Amino acid sequence: MPAPITRRASIRLTTGLVASGLVLPRFLRAATPAYPHGLVRGEPTAEKIGATVLASGGNAVDAVVAAALASTICAPAMTGIGGYGASIIIASADGKKVVCIDGNSTAPSAAHRAMFPVDEKGIVRGNVNEVGWLAAGVPGILAGLQLALDRHGTRSFRDSVAPAIDLAKNGFPLSLNVAATLKKLTPILASHPGGRQLYLRNGQPPAAGEIFRNPELAAVLTTLAQRNSVESFYRGDIAQIMAADFARHGGLVTAADLAAHRAREVPPLRFGWDDSEVCTAPLTAGGFTMLQCLATLRALQWPQIAAGLPRTRAYLEALRLAWSDRLSLLGDPDHATIPQEKLLSTAYAETSARRIEFALRSGTILQHAATSRPHTGTINLSAVDAAGNLAAITLTHGGGFGSAVTIAGLGLTLGHGMSRFETSPDHPNAPGPGKRPLHNMCPSIVLRGGRPTVAVGGRGGRKIPNAVLEFLIQMVALKMPLGAAMAAPRLHTEGSVAVELEAKWPAAESPQLSQMGYTVKTAASATLSAVSYDPSTGECRGAMR
Repeated sequence: MPAPITRRASIRLTTGLVASGLVLPRFLRAATPAYPHGLVRGEPTAEKIGATVLASGGNAVDAVVAAALASTICAPAMTGIGGYGASIIIASADGKKVVCIDGNSTAPSAAHRAMFPVDEKGIVRGNVNEVGWLAAGVPGILAGLQLALDRHGTRSFRDSVAPAIDLAKNGFPLSLNVAATLKKLTPILASHPGGRQLYLRNGQPPAAGEIFRNPELAAVLTTLAQRNSVESFYRGDIAQIMAADFARHGGLVTAADLAAHRAREVPPLRFGWDDSEVCTAPLTAGGFTMLQCLATLRALQWPQIAAGLPRTRAYLEALRLAWSDRLSLLGDPDHATIPQEKLLSTAYAETSARRIEFALRSGTILQHAATSRPHTGTINLSAVDAAGNLAAITLTHGGGFGSAVTIAGLGLTLGHGMSRFETSPDHPNAPGPGKRPLHNMCPSIVLRGGRPTVAVGGRGGRKIPNAVLEFLIQMVALKMPLGAAMAAPRLHTEGSVAVELEAKWPAAESPQLSQMGYTVKTAASATLSAVSYDPSTGECRGAMR
């Protein structure tokens, strides 16, 4: 058993990070040098904590869980232990074991298909699916982290959560973006005791640069550490406090809903391309859409299409088809009939490819409706250890500070997992008792020759699946190395004619796409974090952009 991180070492680590300012985000990072003990990529403070775990003998899962717990404290707008969900993928160094942990939220038993009525413009009345107590389902993150650690880690929960406890106690300086988000959310934060106590002083949120502490949450995590388990968060005294505050404010989550919640280990979806195999989290995660698009691109023999506008258009139309299906047909397969086998079949990919080829020849655009929906508030961490074990975890509030409501006495802000359901009662992703919402998280692992070589995931709402796909297609189809695949420009679409291109996309293509009928604008992509392992040399590397 690797030696645990001592409390004193944990305090030195977290205090040093705060003092150095490394808790503030760094969004653009190139491929890194090789790391002898492995590394974690995705959030600066979490990376340092993960590196300490790896250096003391922990494996990739130990490192990514400790890093994730730390990120729930130091990235409070993006995630938290009350965040709605986590999606994890893990691969053993020999490639014989590739598994996913589904830590998604579940809807309360009182949820129903018509619980979010819309106005004449199609907007949910009062925005109650995005902000407030009805927006929160059962938080899934802690259950997912515990399951990953129990089955695939070597350290205890007690040791893993120690750095997070110290961060919550000692605090960290708020970034400009987080402070601005809190200012915007002040009315909802002021509407309930938990929000007022945690985030407001004399009715005002903290300013950028102020040290933010959460002693109540530190106490919760300390209690869980003493018990060496998250069990009481779902089935114990902490769960009772949470349920009582939900009831007090008109929320739907009950003690029975919390007690019924379980994270689960599930097999990944797999897709082969030449000597590579892409493994990704299954529904209700976003990887399904990536694999559907990959199947279409393979049927198109996409790498053989002339580089430039023809290849761009083929890629764009494959994405548009996959997103049209995603937004109309996908949901929780345990609660709705989802045509998974059909959508991932060779026959469907060939049909899609023929439609795209016709559109390319005729200079037309495939016609189907889709609605864009911005989401923020997510972290991804990818990890590799010296033995070559890989893991990636995406965890999220959903949007900035999620539902923006906080459990009084616990310092626990809740994610808004219910916002990931569709408002139409007839949609397969409509709310329902115990359902897991369709989400965008899609941590993925690439195997070459049967050995895991790359782990990747992203943050950026609906932009995540497309950005991860772009990275993967560069690696598996165009055979680019890690740094080049990460640096490649990205595009985004959600099925409509609206297309977003990164600023470094080839300039000549934007006006050409506009002339063809696409609505084109320049916009940022999701932020990806990836790690790699070379089985021939044992080199561990990372990249983030």
